[in-house]
Amino acid sequence: MRRRETGGEPNPLPSREELRAFLREAPGRMGKTEISRHFGLSSDQRPALRALMAALKEEGSIAPVGRRTIRHSANLPDMAALEVFGTDPDGEPLARPITWEGAEKPVIHMHPERAGQPALAPGDRVLARITRIGPGRYEGRTFKRIGRGSPSRILGIFSTGLVEPVDRRSRAAWVIPPGQENGAEPGELVYAEPIPGGSRERFMGPKPARVVERLGRMDEPRAVSRLCIAAHNIPDTFPDEVIEAAERAKAVPLGSRDDLRDIPLVTIDGEDARDFDDAVFAEPEEQGWRVIVAIADVAHYVRTDAPPDREARLRGNSVYFPDRVVPMLPEALSNGWCSLKPDEDRGCLYVEMRFDGAGTKTGHRFGRGLMRSAARLTYERVQAARDAGEDAGLEQGHVARLYGAYEALLAARLRRGTLDLDLPERRVILDAEGKVLSVAPRPRLDSHRLIEEFMVAANVCAAEELERLHMPCMYRVHDRPSDEKMEGLRGFLSGFGITLPPSNLVRPGDFARVLERTKDMPEARLINETILRGQSQAEYDPENIGHFGLALPRYAHFTSPIRRYADLLVHRALIRGLKLGDDGLSDAEAAAMPDIGEHITRTERRAALAERDAVERYLAAYMADRVGAHFSARVSGVTRFGLFVTVEENGASGIIPLSALPDDQWFHEDAAMRLLGRRTGLSFSLGQEVEVRLSEAVPRTGSLTFQLMMGDPRATAPRKAPQPPRGRQKITDRKPKGARPGKPARGAKPPR
Repeated sequence: MRRRETGGEPNPLPSREELRAFLREAPGRMGKTEISRHFGLSSDQRPALRALMAALKEEGSIAPVGRRTIRHSANLPDMAALEVFGTDPDGEPLARPITWEGAEKPVIHMHPERAGQPALAPGDRVLARITRIGPGRYEGRTFKRIGRGSPSRILGIFSTGLVEPVDRRSRAAWVIPPGQENGAEPGELVYAEPIPGGSRERFMGPKPARVVERLGRMDEPRAVSRLCIAAHNIPDTFPDEVIEAAERAKAVPLGSRDDLRDIPLVTIDGEDARDFDDAVFAEPEEQGWRVIVAIADVAHYVRTDAPPDREARLRGNSVYFPDRVVPMLPEALSNGWCSLKPDEDRGCLYVEMRFDGAGTKTGHRFGRGLMRSAARLTYERVQAARDAGEDAGLEQGHVARLYGAYEALLAARLRRGTLDLDLPERRVILDAEGKVLSVAPRPRLDSHRLIEEFMVAANVCAAEELERLHMPCMYRVHDRPSDEKMEGLRGFLSGFGITLPPSNLVRPGDFARVLERTKDMPEARLINETILRGQSQAEYDPENIGHFGLALPRYAHFTSPIRRYADLLVHRALIRGLKLGDDGLSDAEAAAMPDIGEHITRTERRAALAERDAVERYLAAYMADRVGAHFSARVSGVTRFGLFVTVEENGASGIIPLSALPDDQWFHEDAAMRLLGRRTGLSFSLGQEVEVRLSEAVPRTGSLTFQLMMGDPRATAPRKAPQPPRGRQKITDRKPKGARPGKPARGAKPPR
């Protein structure tokens, strides 16, 4: 390693070959800091180093990993065998080479399949043509499908001699030969693994597997969430050392902290909340409003690289199911010392903010304090008190002051022009036995919005403060929609006579105006969902690009360190920058932030998928008792293999497979999001009202299959259907051979 002597001349910049050789031998990704340290470069040489790195990226010698790190890049061949392993944020398939000699397999973005072909699903293997589309970026086009790789483990329901996978993309059951049951009983959720050397020819049927782990019966309470935890590999048990460390925690002393115990801070959460990590207070001032947001001081209890910290980083976040929570922190902390319980002293980090009468922030101040919550309130109770002009058991005017500050902040938000999608969360109500009693939208009250505005304001202050202190920050970033998604949104909205500005000029306020214009239309919910699917996904990243949806130049999560690791990092950075203790952000953590950001972004998306899967499976269980019933629905997805519909009553979604549509020659108009029948003249487009009959509900996979309810389509069809214009994709002129209602093509899934 070349090092520069203190006070001496800086080392010369490495040559291209020297940098290539260093990156080729490096154990993983490298950033400018690691490269500068290795070659003994000074800060003045950073611009020249950036230019050298850019040149190597352009020639393809190195590839970016994330936003701030790079790795050595070996070129892929023009044709390669690939295996699909997942999807990108837009839902498109991602693949890796099946064989690869390097340390890290490159990622290939797969082009959509040809018309009539099922979508690629994880596990599919293809021979693909590879095209380099940029430095370190590749695109693949399927040349030939070469089957599916055998999973290392199969999660499924055991029945006599078989395991039926719970993944809706895995349709084939696995046979369990005699003696390989491991004591499993019918109806149990199990893990199985393929038996090496087994083949269809040998067993004349499904592939053979052996049961390796039993997870419990599927007819027991909490079985659905147990299934989703297993399916998404979510850690749900804490190591003994983590539990022991949490149970050794003690009360926080006042010490040098600010004493906030005389300030009537209150927590406002859902009725079923068990951990309370934020408390709020507001009062009017001569020039506007004073607002305090106090957050549980998790950093005091979870020290860097201690067992609870390593486990929290691994989990990334808590995961919420209708019947349980898989917490990021052990219960002794999440529901104990880190929960702002009423009438109990608790350590906190707080931000005191001041706003003028129009809701514009005029200043803020962070501190570390000791607080005592005056009340544990619910959204419903606060809203009822507001509507009745009461005070929810607090001192006179307390609730009115909270709403006064909220209305000022809301006015500022409306001026800023943010994207506020009205997509009510579905609430699953279970009885003591775990059976679904009802599924209904969870109402969104002004009390919810009040807490949201206070939290957004506190999060903005955290990002601004860390920038002022020149401290690392784990930003919450949200990019503008991609050009491809914008074109799709334009095509969809044009059907309602709505236009959008060019992609480079679109702002969140443009979407807000669309939502305001269409809020009273029957298709309002579909428009909200489609605009949501057209957005980029938010991420965690130490490099700031702003938050498009909130129309904010800087934003960081600060308000939920009990359930999000990103917030804990922000707390530690504030503690270090403001010199509030010895438990601030470490140098090692600061250097690892790019990797941590990518990791917790993945765990957040994993949690969202698991939570959605749980709701879908509970909905399927709820709807299973209503097979044969008719429902009012809307077309929520139009694909080459059929229609997806969403039931108006409870938001349940399922498929009408192409084979269940009237026999016709169907054309898929991708831009118009429509299926058109040439002979019947029938068309089905996004947002269209339909009446459907539930034909199948499978709680095991969470899938629903519907049939379209209508008379003879030819009775109302035009005498001579128009010839389809150019650009439409012909799907079929007959029902697929052997197709059955309820059996969509492998890989079929609702659009996201």
